[in-house]
Amino acid sequence: MKFLISFLILLISWPPLTLGRVVEGETVLFHVKNRCPFPIWPATAPNTGHPVIADGGFYLPSGKAHRVTAPPNWNGRFWARTGCNFSSGSSPACQTGDCQSLLACNGTIGLPPATLVEVNLVADSSKPSFYDVSVVDGYNIPVAVSTVPSNPKCMIQGCKKSINSVCPQELQVLDKIKGNVVACKSACLAFNLDLFCCRNSYGKAEKCKPSMYSEMFKDACPSYFSYAFDTPTSLVACASKEYLITFCPDKWNVDHQYSM
Repeated sequence: MKFLISFLILLISWPPLTLGRVVEGETVLFHVKNRCPFPIWPATAPNTGHPVIADGGFYLPSGKAHRVTAPPNWNGRFWARTGCNFSSGSSPACQTGDCQSLLACNGTIGLPPATLVEVNLVADSSKPSFYDVSVVDGYNIPVAVSTVPSNPKCMIQGCKKSINSVCPQELQVLDKIKGNVVACKSACLAFNLDLFCCRNSYGKAEKCKPSMYSEMFKDACPSYFSYAFDTPTSLVACASKEYLITFCPDKWNVDHQYSM
């Protein structure tokens, strides 16, 4: 969340693009939609001091949608778990995004790599809420985010191509049975080096630069944060009562590379 905090300081003075008045005490509605050709298990985790929403996770068949309500000042993340089997007794129970083998994560953060939707809602309607999609810790499936009603200025697009399809071998997470790539680690997650993780002596924007790995992520998914100090900012600032989170939003997502 380091990059999110930095941009919040910068952007808090922006004039908000207000689509609907969000009043303290009301709830904000997230429509979570699955357009993948396979089931997913969306999950949520709150930031410290915020409540768990939607029990932290649920099952969502292909082509279906689920509504999740949140307090108007909620901060946290959404992600999709894939390839889950909670009756097998195995751990982890999911191929990607697993949260201690639980269906309802109940606030537990998922196991990377997984594509993250990061949300910082602001109850005061005179100020914008903030959200982004991050692959700083890696990628499993693409996701798009928009306000309801949709507005181009408030939209985070999906990807131009699957990161899994171009993921180098050293970053790949493979299906243990089929052998296909089900997720792609970030360089930070794979190598745990300060250079890639933007920490210690590389903990400033002028020191931590894009790597060939983060550039590969950015080329595939230009609207996402690809590393901690990614620029230009992929952070969106809009106020709305409703948001749409769509997993596998683009037509190419029906490709066989996503079969599980």
